[in-house]
Parts: sequence; C-alpha cells; structure tokens
Amino acid sequence: MKRFLPILLLLAIAIAPAFILLKGKKKSPASETVVRKYTSKNVKKPVVVKLSGGLEYQITAKGNGPACKNGDRCVMLYTGKFTNDTIFDATSRRGNAPFSFKLGKHEVIAGWDSVISHLNAGDKATMTIPAKYGYGDQARGAIPANSTLIFDVEVLDIVAPPSPWNAKGMDTITTPSGLKIVMFEKHPENELALAGKSVSVHYSGYLLDGSMFDSSVERGQPFDFPLGQGRVIKGWDEGVALLRKGEKAKLIIPYSLAYGEGGRPPIIPAKATLIFDVQLVDFK
Repeated sequence: MKRFLPILLLLAIAIAPAFILLKGKKKSPASETVVRKYTSKNVKKPVVVKLSGGLEYQITAKGNGPACKNGDRCVMLYTGKFTNDTIFDATSRRGNAPFSFKLGKHEVIAGWDSVISHLNAGDKATMTIPAKYGYGDQARGAIPANSTLIFDVEVLDIVAPPSPWNAKGMDTITTPSGLKIVMFEKHPENELALAGKSVSVHYSGYLLDGSMFDSSVERGQPFDFPLGQGRVIKGWDEGVALLRKGEKAKLIIPYSLAYGEGGRPPIIPAKATLIFDVQLVDFK
C-alpha cells in the first residue's frame, strides 16, 4: 500500500483543480442570472417628467436641499448640448465656475425658469427645452435657429433673498450727523478700518417700507471701495469707518447722507431714508 500512496496523492492533486473548475463553470451562469434579475428589479431608471409645451426633465441624482422658488438665486453647474450630443456651452469650459441667476426674473431662457422651479438644491437633472422656450427662431452664437436644447445641470445651492435684520429692542446709536447705527455682531479684538483703506463690504439695502433695492449678498459678491474718499454716499463712508473687521451693523441713513432731496429715481425716491444691513468682511 505504501508504494501506491504517492500515486493516489498525485491523482487527487491532479483531479482537484479540474473538479473545482468544473464546479465553477457549472454555477457561473446561475450567478449571472441572479445578477441580471437583481439589476432589473432594483436599479431604477430616471423618470421623465413632461411639462407643458414639450418641456421635459428627469432627475438623475436626488438632492436633499431646499426647493428653488421665484426670487431665489440658484447656483448651478451645467452642460448644454444639441440633440446630437454636440456640446455648445458648459461651466466646465469656464474653469468650472458656477453660474447663478435669480429664478423667475427672466435672467435665463424661459425653459430654465420653468424646469428649475421643480428642482431642489443637490439635484442633478437633464432638461429638454424646445426652441420656443429657448432661443426660438433666432440664431444665438453657436446655437442655430429653432434648436431643441439639452442641459445636464447640477443645483449646487439655493440662496433665498435677504430679509431685513430685526432690530426690535436693540440699542441704537445716533451720531452728530444724524446717522443711526444698530450693532448686530461685535469684534472688539479686531482693528477698525481707516480712511484710505480698500474695504470689502457685504450689504443689503432697503427702503422704509422694507422693500429691498440692492444687495451684494444676493449677488454673492462683496462690494469693494476706498473708504473715506467720497466714492460712496456719506452715510457709508461714516458708518463703515465705525466698524471693525467682521462686524455687522444696521445703518439707518437720512436722505441728507444718502441721495438727497432728489433721490435716484426710479429706484430711490426723493428724500428717502435708506437702511443698510452691512458686514465689514475685510480691508487692506
């Protein structure tokens, strides 16, 4: 028996790999079938939502941010294509800098305003926009007349319009010129901005009835100007000079320190008191 033992072992070793291979081959088709069944049952295709006039969109990735509403600033990435997949424009061609616009204010083609009002921050979607909701029968740069446009978009952020800061019950400081200041955030450890410095300020401006007439916050870009050089209204030169880096304040500016008796029609009425919620972001 001892003489045959090595031969039997060799046979066992030789047979084993073949058996394993045969076993694998036998079960492989069954495994593939299971995968196919799982894929067909569990992978959901994007649903095409049809709107009026031939507008369509499908959400390819769902976000969990706020919905886009009229007046909101929508911050987007996009790729614009023709129906043959030729790309005519994309944020990736512009250094991937996000594109932003105010929804419902006719800052973009009608198809964008219509479709994006159905999206949320974080959504990725593909929009199909017929010519009548795009550029119609007019050629526009690389876009021929009567073109149906396809846009792959990603909603990075939704920025709601600013609203006036509530100063009820807060202390108000009145300067000899008549400027009134309500401090909302103080940073006594920081330096004051001095005349001649280039200051960077975020602001939203309101009339006494609460209507907003301008806002750097809404544009997403602080306003820069040389302090104390008469480049802005007197109330700004005086008020911003009282702030330290990072501080927030409400400036209540009488018309004598703003646009005077005439105002700036049609935006600023005559003898208008202006209210600015400001933050001194930085200076140099």
